[in-house]
Amino acid sequence: MARFDPYLTLQKLEVFCVVAELQSVTRAADYLFVTQPVVTSHIRSLEDKLGTALVRREGRGIALTATGQRVYKWAQEVVTRTRELERELGGSTDLAPGQAVVGSSMSVGTYLLSQLICDFQVQRPDGQVHVSISNPQVALEATRTGACDFAVLIIAPTQNLDGLAVRPLWDEDLLLVSAPDSRWVGDEARREDISRLPFISTANSTVMQQLEEGQLRANGIPSRRIVLNLGHPEAQKEAVRRDLGVCFFSKTAVERDLARGELRCVRTPGLALTLPLYLASREDKEFSAFQLALKRHIEEARPPGLKPFQGKPEP
Repeated sequence: MARFDPYLTLQKLEVFCVVAELQSVTRAADYLFVTQPVVTSHIRSLEDKLGTALVRREGRGIALTATGQRVYKWAQEVVTRTRELERELGGSTDLAPGQAVVGSSMSVGTYLLSQLICDFQVQRPDGQVHVSISNPQVALEATRTGACDFAVLIIAPTQNLDGLAVRPLWDEDLLLVSAPDSRWVGDEARREDISRLPFISTANSTVMQQLEEGQLRANGIPSRRIVLNLGHPEAQKEAVRRDLGVCFFSKTAVERDLARGELRCVRTPGLALTLPLYLASREDKEFSAFQLALKRHIEEARPPGLKPFQGKPEP
């Protein structure tokens, strides 16, 4: 039977989590900038303190035992919540430097949120903000577990929001964009043109696809032809510049490219598409003074070109 030693340390749990994630003592040692024997010693000590085996050899790497899987899930939560508490306590007063981790979806985090964070950093130069950019599903789960203090992102109607408080922020225009001299489309595309155009889409965000497809269906366009999926907006831009197809982009993602003439915005008469943006946090989240200041800064800002939220209060 596993027994909990009172001297079980957070460091050992952190090392175990890295080993579990990388499935290799060697890679874990490289990641942690320590020697392999140090990592092995931490794992063996943790097994001794718990009284059970956590890892086993599998080929050239390692795998978790059944007990190891359970301990890994528990250790992840302990480490994540501990780091979250450290951030909360570290910025608990208005004078403390403070730390915050903000999750975000790809386009929002890359092109929009970065501007707001930079503005805030000017006001609070002693604080530290980390922006974790992923896809909406990962960002929401990180917010739910405490790995992120809150998230600014797009949300699909089908996403699980249990345990989360969601606040609408703004609506952002979704633009149809092509190469400047595209062979596929001119300066204007009507509804009947959309379904025949070749589209570049995203490979890592089913949420973005759901939002695009849902709005197209609501406007009488049941389907479109996707010819290429790419994982980042910059990669999508490159495909559009090379005229492999057209693509929907958020306005902030392409405004500089449009201004430089590298891409062209295609008018869509009678078809106005928008992306609703939200701020999500855990319902029972205790914010530090620093985190609250950052959250309010984002909530009260409305970057140029974005519209007041017009959709439903919740996604």
